[in-house]
Amino acid sequence: MKGPVSHLAPAVRQTPLQAMVPPRPTRMRVSLAFVEDRVNVWLRFGQPTAEIVLDRWRRVAMFMPDTVCCRVKWIGNIYGTVLWQLLVMQAPTPFEDAQHVAGVLPGARILLRADGEMQVKVVLAAIDAIEVLGINPCTVAATYWRTVGNRLAARQPLPVYTAERHAAHLAREALR
Repeated sequence: MKGPVSHLAPAVRQTPLQAMVPPRPTRMRVSLAFVEDRVNVWLRFGQPTAEIVLDRWRRVAMFMPDTVCCRVKWIGNIYGTVLWQLLVMQAPTPFEDAQHVAGVLPGARILLRADGEMQVKVVLAAIDAIEVLGINPCTVAATYWRTVGNRLAARQPLPVYTAERHAAHLAREALR
């Protein structure tokens, strides 16, 4: 037999760009865990498209591209709290760059990062205030989350997210 039989297996042709870029998963996977008094990694907000339970301590939440979620991580030991971290992340689209985040595959666009108990509690209070307005935090403007992160880094007061600001964001998105 000489060479492949062309009528049995049609050739899949790739462009040079497709040949160079490895395939990226279409959904962002966020690892979550809970071990009493040791580890608590949970979602503060976000609507996963699927959730996979790995065992009684671990699960994985799956998010479609461009969706926003907030993951809170608390780690402790017999002496007390070791780590507080809050990340507001946006799932990347297939050909978009993503930042490496431990426990998040293939990575995410980090909109906000808060480290330490005080910063995390301040951001959690801001999220609560947004929900009191009847606004889903997943739909808040990405620029707001980035501004909150910048204000935290500069140790400045956080901006208030108002219904008017949200209406302006929704109008801007409708024009796209």
